[in-house]
Amino acid sequence: MDAFVIEGGRRINGRLRVNGSKNSALPIMAAVLLTDEPITLRDVPDLSDIRNMVRLLGELGVVIARETDTAGRPIFCIQTMDERASHARYDIVRTMRASICVLGPMLARRGRARVSLPGGCAIGQRPVDLHLKGLQALGARITLEDGDIIAETPPGGRLIGATMFLGGANGSTVLGTANVMSAATLAKGTTIIECAACEPEIVDLANMLNSMGARIEGAGSPRITIRGVETLRGVDHTVIPDRIEAGTLMCAAGITAGDLILDNCPLDALMAATETLEAIGVAIDPIGSGDDPMRRTCRVTRPGTLRSVQITTQPHPGFPTDLQAQFMALLCLAEGNSVVTEKIFPERFLHVAELQRMGASLVRQGATVVVTGVERLNGAPVMASDLRASAGLVLAGLAAEGTTTINRVYHIDRGYEALEHRLASLGASIRREKMTTESVPAG
Repeated sequence: MDAFVIEGGRRINGRLRVNGSKNSALPIMAAVLLTDEPITLRDVPDLSDIRNMVRLLGELGVVIARETDTAGRPIFCIQTMDERASHARYDIVRTMRASICVLGPMLARRGRARVSLPGGCAIGQRPVDLHLKGLQALGARITLEDGDIIAETPPGGRLIGATMFLGGANGSTVLGTANVMSAATLAKGTTIIECAACEPEIVDLANMLNSMGARIEGAGSPRITIRGVETLRGVDHTVIPDRIEAGTLMCAAGITAGDLILDNCPLDALMAATETLEAIGVAIDPIGSGDDPMRRTCRVTRPGTLRSVQITTQPHPGFPTDLQAQFMALLCLAEGNSVVTEKIFPERFLHVAELQRMGASLVRQGATVVVTGVERLNGAPVMASDLRASAGLVLAGLAAEGTTTINRVYHIDRGYEALEHRLASLGASIRREKMTTESVPAG
């Protein structure tokens, strides 16, 4: 089992380019099942989740060749060669929840799909009922058998456009919106999704589908309209930059009082986060005018002390839940009392106990954590519990006095490409080590 060993107290200093978005690339890769024409995807990050999606698509008859462009950035050349397979097996689906995104595209194109239920995860229950509700509204017949979802098109072999409400107890569903929107592109008639997710990853998927010949309007708003077409064609598409990686790196500069220049930074998708960083005392200064607000260059510095704030996670364009742990680590060193409230996944606080091991002053009350700033954090052995909690522990380790060992960093590999090498290039003392069973703390 791998671990990160971090010697804290070094300032982040240098320049990095933000990688392509994991949360955008996964549903986009699933959408290739909507056509048998060649598709080129650019700037897909090299992550364990992406490799698992490649594996899954391979079992579903998709051939993927990986190349690089002149700048050394990844290019995926993708084509569906065999549409007879329709079973997304549990062995692969259990490795990442985004596997559910193959359900809608495969159903719409092949008329039948069998996908294993993803199950629970470390940050609480994330059921797929809204996915199924949306597909049923399109006429799909849904049954459950041996832990698998079996979906079939209605008589006639084609989904039928419908108007539906996809809101849930915690708001809209991002993957559910992606699944239903993708399926509706090949449905007969018009589909309207009310309470659709507004995340930029949905906009990216819609832009790619429209380039393939789909007719989607309203992506990025709570109401998306899809007018079904007979077929979709191939496309050459570049994935948007990863706003969560960008926000994490901004926090790294802030927590170490560093000086970081970020290229390919999706500032337009980070307004809630950057406004909060400015309130905390971390300066975000765009460099140059830039033609694309999703691909800017900016400088991140911390000119003074960190200040306390109140944060409440919300669906986009609100503060992203995927940056909650990273900002909590930053606020551990801020003056005064901060309040962090989690409205998306109320149980997403597994990092709290680990930060406390490092000397943080945190008090949890239900879905809220009160953070009282301390003068310093201390290095300690800690355990990664999920992807974003792991990133928060890395940030805390960068700022802590002494050595921090973070176990189970396979969580980090799901969403951050070569994070230890990228941080080391900025002056951090961080390395990956193999840990024996005896050296891993219990818990």
